[in-house]
Amino acid sequence: MLLYVTLGTNDLARATRFYDAVMPCLGLQRCFANEDEIGYGAPDPERIRFWVTKPFDGQAATVGNGSMAALTAATRAAVDAFHAAGLAAGGHDEGAPGLRPYGAHFYACYLRDPDGNKLSAVCEAPS
Repeated sequence: MLLYVTLGTNDLARATRFYDAVMPCLGLQRCFANEDEIGYGAPDPERIRFWVTKPFDGQAATVGNGSMAALTAATRAAVDAFHAAGLAAGGHDEGAPGLRPYGAHFYACYLRDPDGNKLSAVCEAPS
């Protein structure tokens, strides 16, 4: 359904350090970078699916109240690794890894990146 997700940043170097730390936990890598944006996808991506960018209009990036990007994790260990890497790279905890009431196997964590964007990593595979 979604083609890609874009999140704003006010400090691209800081965002790059954060996302370079968390995305490999989900099997994703940085596929593009310039002075305004970075993009992540699967190795040899058909399309980059996750972008972090300075806002095109030149204004400050702001956080969307109620907005969150949820990313697929292949295993519960990947969710745990994503959460730990995010905290170590300057993110803020919004919910430790664990089962949630959204399905029998819905194992997720919640973080805010250094700009305040809310992220989740979710594994729905049985343990």
